[in-house]
Amino acid sequence: MRVAVIGAGAVGGLLAALLDRAGHDVEVTARGEHLAAIRADGIALDGGYGSHVARVTAGEVLGTRPELAILATKGQDAEAALRANAAVLEGVPLLVVQNGLGGIRVAGEVLPGSPLVGGLALFATSYLSPGRITVTAALPIVIGGAPGTDPAVVERFATLLGGALSVEVVERLEDAQWTKLLINHVNALPAITGLSVQQTVEDPALLRVLAASLRETVRIANRIGIRFAGLQGIPGWVLPWLGRGPLALAARLPRLLARRMGDVPNPGSTLQSIRRGQLTEIDFLNGAVVRVAREHGLDAPINAALVALVHDVERTGTFLSSAEVARRVPTSGRV
Repeated sequence: MRVAVIGAGAVGGLLAALLDRAGHDVEVTARGEHLAAIRADGIALDGGYGSHVARVTAGEVLGTRPELAILATKGQDAEAALRANAAVLEGVPLLVVQNGLGGIRVAGEVLPGSPLVGGLALFATSYLSPGRITVTAALPIVIGGAPGTDPAVVERFATLLGGALSVEVVERLEDAQWTKLLINHVNALPAITGLSVQQTVEDPALLRVLAASLRETVRIANRIGIRFAGLQGIPGWVLPWLGRGPLALAARLPRLLARRMGDVPNPGSTLQSIRRGQLTEIDFLNGAVVRVAREHGLDAPINAALVALVHDVERTGTFLSSAEVARRVPTSGRV
């Protein structure tokens, strides 16, 4: 099958490599040194899904019309990437694989004639050097149809991806997105401090801030009627209680996630962007919590503070100490 992957970074590069290994005709988009490396030597995949070099067609924009397409850019790059490829993508079923909230809405605005499916990457993967993708946790991808999408389109993507990696299909995509949003809360503090996720969770002051941001997010989700879906072995029914109890209860989730990451330091996707000198997707992660809260007349001061600090690091290139983070993101309670 002819498959396009728009944005062959950590997530898109992994999917492109696995689909190439499964025998599909894959074309990807990339930029700069990463594009040059892919053109010269392919996408070199290693880690949890094994080793493979994917010799795929690559360019800054797509050259041919695919049968199915996958959008895997960062949230802040999605609209520009879709508009640059709209001529060949209009009407083509599109899988939007992005962290945070808002990706489906943007895709629908740019490609109103394309059936849309949402995807959540549960696997942990890193793009730390041009042309090379490393998988640190070989977990599934979760997909679900956008409102109004024919279930047959979801099944087409499930079949496509199922030949390359483990796939889970969910009925209520928004509920799964909010659960993934909680999981992605481990990204902000590494981007602010330069520490790995595991180091962040081991630091009492940072863990307190992380737990407070999680509790705030769950409280907002509870207020607006979100029903968290179970993901990565985390029961959905447990998550609403994180917003109702002490910080020690909310701290259990990041502790669990860090433990599952093992001993290899995991920088998180937001810190990876910082290290490459790129803007991050923080406005689609913690920033999405702030936006949704405001839309419902609520406040999210802890998440807003974290968003501001990430943008400070983007601008200055200077990481903050644990003590400075604790001073600038005041919380109450102990963990």
